[in-house]
Amino acid sequence: MSVSFRLQSRLPNVGTTIFTVMSKLATDVNAINLSQGFPDFDCDPALVEAVAKHMRDGRNQYAPMQGVLGLREAIAAKYELFHGRRYDPGSEVTVTSGGTEAIFDAVTAVAGPGDEVIVLEPCYDCYVPAIELSGARPVVVSLKLPHYGVDWDAVRTAITPRTRVLIINTPQNPTGAIFTSEDILQLKALVRGTDILIVSDEVYEQIIFDGAQHEGMARHPELAERSFIIGSFGKTYHVTGWKVGYAVAPAALSAEFRKVHQFVTFSTSTPVQYALAEMMAHPERLRELGPFYQAKRDRFLRLMEGSRFRPLPCRGSYFQLMDYSAITDQTDAEFAVRLTREYGVASIPTSPFLYGSSAPRVLRFCFAKKDETLQAAAERLARV
Repeated sequence: MSVSFRLQSRLPNVGTTIFTVMSKLATDVNAINLSQGFPDFDCDPALVEAVAKHMRDGRNQYAPMQGVLGLREAIAAKYELFHGRRYDPGSEVTVTSGGTEAIFDAVTAVAGPGDEVIVLEPCYDCYVPAIELSGARPVVVSLKLPHYGVDWDAVRTAITPRTRVLIINTPQNPTGAIFTSEDILQLKALVRGTDILIVSDEVYEQIIFDGAQHEGMARHPELAERSFIIGSFGKTYHVTGWKVGYAVAPAALSAEFRKVHQFVTFSTSTPVQYALAEMMAHPERLRELGPFYQAKRDRFLRLMEGSRFRPLPCRGSYFQLMDYSAITDQTDAEFAVRLTREYGVASIPTSPFLYGSSAPRVLRFCFAKKDETLQAAAERLARV
C-alpha cells in the first residue's frame, strides 16, 4: 500500500539486524545455527520451576519500576562479592527488559544534541542507533587487529570538548577480547579530570577464560563513580529469551537512568524477577560459568584443527572469531551466506559491527551449543 505522506526516518541507515537475517537463513536452509548468540541447550530446570511457582503464587502484576527489591538486593550482593563494591539496592540498581534496553536507557539519559559518544568498533549493533536516536553524534575508534586491543592514543585523539560518553564492552562482542589491567590504567588517565561518563557493557562478565580477571568498572572506584554498568541474566543463566538485564550506577546517574527506563518498558516480568533472585542466592553457579564455556571454546577449537579456518584469540564471551582468508577473497557478508547455503553452518559477519573501517575476512561463530552441535558444525566446516 502506498502512503500519501512524507516519512523521514530517524534511522535511515538501519535495516533488519544481521542476527535476524542469519538466523532466518539458517532456518530456511536447515543449517546449523552458530550465528545468533543463544544456547541450544536449556536452562536449569529449577529456574523454570521457580518461575512457575511465583506465577502460581500470584506474582503476576506489575513489578516496581526499578525492579523487584529482592532481585536488586541480590544484584548488589553479587557486586560486593565479586567486585568489592556495594551498590545501594534502593537508589543504584535498576532491573531492565534486557541488556539492550539498559544500554539505550543509559545513553539516552545522558547524551543529547551537540554531544559526542565514542564507541570502539567492531561494536554491538545497538550502540550507534541508541546514540543517533538521542541526537548525539557517534565517534568511532577502531580496535587494533589481530587481537582487537584498544588503541588508546586513537581514543585520546577522538576526545573533544563535546565528548560526553565512552561506551566500552568487556568481554567484547563480537571479538572475545577483554580489558586488561593496562587498559584500566589507560582508561583512568583518559577520563581523570573530565566530565566523560562511561557506559560499560559487561553482560559476559562471568565468561572469562584462562585464569584472567574480569576488569569491570565496579572494581575501580574512580571509574565506578562515572559508570553505568550493564548486566544480563540471559547470558549468565542461559535464558536469553526472558530478556532480563540490569544497570548499576551511582545514585545521581541511576536517577537519570530511571527517568528514561520508566517510559521505555516501565517494568520487567515479575515472576521471572523473583525466580532470578532465588537463583542468585547460589553464587557458586556464577563461578562455574567461565569453566563451563571455556570447555566449549576449547572443544570447538580442537574440532576445527586441520580446517582452513584460523582462530583468533578469544579470552571471554561465547563467540569465536575465525579468519577465513586462506579460503576465499569474498567479503564476510558474502561468505557467511555462502557458508550457510552450501555447507549448512550459519555464522555472523563482522561488517555489521563496523562503521569506520573495512571488514577483515573474519566470521563470528557462537559456541554456546551442545557438544553434538559443535561436532556436527565442525565436520561441515572442515569440508570447506
